[in-house]
Formats: sequence, structure tokens, C-alpha cells
Amino acid sequence: MKSQSVPSYSQGAQDKALLAMTIGQAFDQTVARYSEGEALVVCHQRQRYTWAQLGQAVDLHARALLALGLEAGDRLGVWAPNCVEWFICQFASAKIGVILVNINPAYRLAELEYVLKQSACQWLVCAGAFKTSDYHAMLQTLIPELAAQPAGHFKSERFEALRGVISLSEQPPCGFMPWSQLATAGAGVPVSQLYARQASVQFHQPVNIQYTSGTTGFPKGATLSHHNILNNGYMVGESLGLTSSDRLVIPVPLYHCFGMVMGNLGCVTHGTTMIYPSDAFDPGLTLQAVAEECATGLYGVPTMFIAMLDHPQRAGFDLSSLRTGIMAGATCPIEVMRRVIREMHMGEVQIAYGMTETSPVSIQTGPADDLELRVTTVGRTQPQLESKLVDAQGNIVERGQVGELCTRGYSVMLGYWNNPQATREAIDSEGWMHTGDLAEMSEQGYVRIVGRNKDMIIRGGENVYPRELEEFFFTHPAVADVQVVGIPDAKYGEEIVAWIKLHPGHVANELELQTWCKSRIAHFKTPRYFKFVEAFPMTVTGKIQKFKMREISIQECQQLR
Repeated sequence: MKSQSVPSYSQGAQDKALLAMTIGQAFDQTVARYSEGEALVVCHQRQRYTWAQLGQAVDLHARALLALGLEAGDRLGVWAPNCVEWFICQFASAKIGVILVNINPAYRLAELEYVLKQSACQWLVCAGAFKTSDYHAMLQTLIPELAAQPAGHFKSERFEALRGVISLSEQPPCGFMPWSQLATAGAGVPVSQLYARQASVQFHQPVNIQYTSGTTGFPKGATLSHHNILNNGYMVGESLGLTSSDRLVIPVPLYHCFGMVMGNLGCVTHGTTMIYPSDAFDPGLTLQAVAEECATGLYGVPTMFIAMLDHPQRAGFDLSSLRTGIMAGATCPIEVMRRVIREMHMGEVQIAYGMTETSPVSIQTGPADDLELRVTTVGRTQPQLESKLVDAQGNIVERGQVGELCTRGYSVMLGYWNNPQATREAIDSEGWMHTGDLAEMSEQGYVRIVGRNKDMIIRGGENVYPRELEEFFFTHPAVADVQVVGIPDAKYGEEIVAWIKLHPGHVANELELQTWCKSRIAHFKTPRYFKFVEAFPMTVTGKIQKFKMREISIQECQQLR
């Protein structure tokens, strides 16, 4: 008699109840419960906060946002690297029902303009500069009328919703409001006004917009609710066993879910100390923060852990306090995981899988899973969520067979901001988020990712969609056609190769195109390799054969290394 097949469907544990509260309420509970405990350490700014002090700073700046005239549902953009002000913006905006718009610190003018317009930000908080980016100069180029108008009374035909820009610099140029002025503005707003606004906020309402690279050529704003991200951070922390005795080093960027959800919200829901080692990832400073702060947990993408393991001074740092952490953002090589456990004392390190649209984690390994499961799978379905694998017709495949991974439950985004068509394409009528990733599910419910959306490239933990890059290169006067593929890379996971067909009579070389990219798009999107061709590999019906382009690129680039 033939045994009955088991469908590739799993439901996460139901024993952990979801938090039915807003982010502001959860934050206030932790502040009250652990008031004298250490909440936040920002190493590069040399600042430390107890929960009580952090609570006072968040409340004061929430009142300041009210003074700026921000209403519930308005958008506040943050364009800055990791810093204490980023945290304050995240929680102050959440308290008053304002939607935080995360802006990648690596964005250039075209990307910044698109996000500000698409989200219709009312206010923008920005750093003065970061790495090679002069944010003030970029904004003055984009919005030349800034200097002529006082913040709060700003009018621009190009950015109709924008009212002003707040700079984190102590002495910003004319037209920028200094961050330091917010404290004065906040002091003038009665605490009762904050309490009244906070009481009106509901946990099902949107609180965050995060832009993901789009296959259509334009980023889409994944809109996330309090319920989405507060509970996801909570469930991640529960899996790690976080407590108020833990100290978590967060070197991953706050503008990603990894930093602001799995990091900040995971810690806030457990009273765990958050430690920012630097404004952007630096392996030496991260190791130093772990050692000096006696950290018990550490986050990172595989390339970060590789950089820390290979750091020449690593042996000089005492990492014995570590016990746990998360490696996510890309497939983890088994040798890297072994070394992290053996050489960095992270015996309980876990793997997490997800996407921005699912807040982000939907599948995660557990502390008791053996090493083989932690490196060959991404774990099992998170509590209170469902997973299934389907074929091209939408039918659930049997366990052991490959299908597209779909997720359903509390973590699925509200939708893409002002983009109902894209939302319908991503979330079906039954509420399933289609990830575009191909996977297998074992008899025990462990999920193994076997492929991705065929176009997406993951370089150093950053998602890059070739279509977006192709659309960008079409704006270069010499480029007639372009195709972008990803190839394996030992350091970054993948590198980007752009195949370029030039217009007749035009000339361009690799250096020229890379230089052109630097001032216009984020650095991680700039191709490392360029191949100039007269034609692309195609089928007899005229379809581009990217798999052949990838094979050729791998072979040629190996010869260059």
C-alpha cells in the first residue's frame, strides 16, 4: 500500500502569544521594569543610557515631533548611519503614530529623490556626512531653495510634502534645523499632549516604510505595522533566549530590519542592552565592543563574521562572554559557522531567513539544532506563522520536492506604499506572501533554500535586483543595451557583472562607467566587472539567456583573479 504523501506545509509553534500592543507601549513597559538597567551603549559617540534615561530622551523628542506639526500617519525620513539619534527617531515617531521612512545611507541623489517623493516625507532627519557622501551638499543640490527658507516653513514644487530638514551636525548650513533645537522645541509641548496622541495609536497601524530594490526598476516601500515588527523582534529574541542580563552587539545597519527589528525591537522587548560598535561595520571595532562590553550576543551577515574571524588582532580580544547571535542575509558556509562556534564562543548562534516584506524573519533555526541543520537549512517556521511550498500552479508540493516558499501570518506587511498593483502581485487573496525563493521542506519541517528569485543578487547582505541596475545604465548616453548578472565571490557572496552594448560611434570603458556610478547609485550596486559586447546570448525566439552569460562571466572573471 502506497504511503500517504506529506505536503510541504508547516505551522509554527502556537505556545507563544503575540504582543497586542504598540511599539510605544512595549517601550514604556521595558523602561518601567528595567529603569536603572543599561539600555544603550553607542561606542563611537561615547554615550550610554539607562532605560530611564533613554525613555526621557525618546519622550522629549516625541514632543518635539509634535511641535513640528507631525500628525498621525505623516512620514519622517531618516538618512543616517547607526547612531543614538536613529534609535530616538525610531521610537519617538512610533509613540505619536508617525511613520518612519528608512533611507539607506549609501543612497545617491536619484535614489534619495525617488524615496522622498514616493513616500511624501514631511520631515527628513539627516547626518551631515557619511563616508564619501556629503549629505548637506547633496540635499543643497537636490533642493537648492533650502537655504532661502526657514525649516518648518519650507515650500518646494519638487517636494510638495516636505516641510524641513533636521541635521545631526552641530552647525549645519542655512536652511537646516540643528538636532539640538529639538530638545528646546520638545520642552515647550505639554507631556499631556504626548500621552493623548500616544493613546490614540493602534497596533495595526503602519509605523515603518522600508524600500526594497524592485524588479520593475523602482524600489518599493514595504509598509510595516507595529504588530508586524514588534512581534517579529520579540519572537527572534525569544528564540535566542534574550533576557535583561544579555548584551547584544549590533554592527548591522539600523535602516535594515536586521538592525531596527531583530536588533532594537528584539532587545526592547526583553530588556536587553543594545551596543552599537560604530556608525558602519568595522571588524576591529566590533570585536573591541564585544570584548570591552562583555557582550553575550552578536549579529552579522556572513561577510561580517568572515572579516572578524580573519582580523589580524582577533586573538587579542577576549570573546569568551559570547554565547549567541544571528547570522543572516546570505547563505552561511559551513566552515564559517564552525569557526564562529569554535573561535568566537557562539555555541548557540542561529540562522534566520526572511525578507523585508515579512518583518523580516519567517523561518529560524533554534539553539538546540545541531550544526548540520544550522548550515544546511534556515530552520523551521517561526511561532504564529505558516509556511508552504508551491509549484507554478500554486499547488502545495510534497515534502522533499522543490517549490516556491510562501509565508502567511502576523509578519506579512500591510502592502507596498501607494502601490496596490505590486502588493497584489506579492500577496495573494489568501494572505500568502510569495517570496520568489525556491526551497525544500524536510519531514521534520526544516527548510532548505535551493535557489532565489532568478534575477536577485545578494552582495554582502545587500539585495540588488539586476532590472533596477539595467534601468539605471540605460540613462548613460553611450549605453544601447545592458544585462546584469551575479557571479559567486568568496568575500561578498556574489559580485555584479554588467554586460554592456554601446551605441554605434560611442566609446566607454570600465573605469568610466564605475566612476559614473559612484556619484549616482549606492556603492554596493556598482558592478565590479564590465563586459563590452556586440550582442547577448539569446534563444532562437529572441530571449536573453542569462544563465549562459553567468557561465561565461564566471569563467572569464576567474581568469582575472
